[in-house]
Amino acid sequence: MTFTFSRRRAAGAALIGALALFGTLGPAVIAADPAQQDLLAPLAPPGGDYLLGTDHYGRSLLARLAHATRLSLGLAVLTVLSAAIPGTLLGIAAAWAGGIADRALGIVSDMILALPGLLLVLLLAAFAPGQFLPLYLGLALAQWVEYFRVTRATARTLLSRPHVEASRLLGFGPGYIARRLILPELAPVLATLMAFNMGTAVLAISTLSFIGVGLHPPTAEWGSMATELLPYYFEAPFHVLMPAAMILLTVLGFHLLAGEDRS
Repeated sequence: MTFTFSRRRAAGAALIGALALFGTLGPAVIAADPAQQDLLAPLAPPGGDYLLGTDHYGRSLLARLAHATRLSLGLAVLTVLSAAIPGTLLGIAAAWAGGIADRALGIVSDMILALPGLLLVLLLAAFAPGQFLPLYLGLALAQWVEYFRVTRATARTLLSRPHVEASRLLGFGPGYIARRLILPELAPVLATLMAFNMGTAVLAISTLSFIGVGLHPPTAEWGSMATELLPYYFEAPFHVLMPAAMILLTVLGFHLLAGEDRS
């Protein structure tokens, strides 16, 4: 099994790459404080001194979108890596050990899976509303189960293959077998799952901020930006749609990247 780049995946990679460049280089190139207010230019239209206009406090929307892109993508990457690494390692360990260890880990994963992901995030966010840590931990805890279950099921099949059994009989350790024989087979599946989960994380972060549970203003984040600008939709509809468009493009890019192999 290989992870090949079809036209769809290439388009997704290009879109995510452009967004990543905007989020990484944008704040430095624009060199504008996303919290700086110009009270003489609230809801300024695009053009002039502000390329994409300003919000209701006169803050540059271009600067805020650039910082929000860096925040959302960075938090999504951190969340997915924090879920994928332990989930994959525990899945391989459960398939290798079997018995009580396998059943115990399976019960823990079933318990977490029984809770809706957003509910788990809400429970942790209640301890520190508007903070990064509970949001990140909640999303990572909700996602690691997927990697664990996929890895455990696939590793069980791989461990029964003749060349893997031969390696075990020859005395090769678990680390060598996992690194050389199991992970290369798992990599395409995990890459697809990570791409989907990146889009899910971005959407969850924005949704929670939109309903006031995630990151709070004045932090530049797409969901909170949409919430702040929503009352001014009739005066400046373009301003409200910009953070929503960034969410759409990001989730679309990750879903294209995770799509089926088609030429």
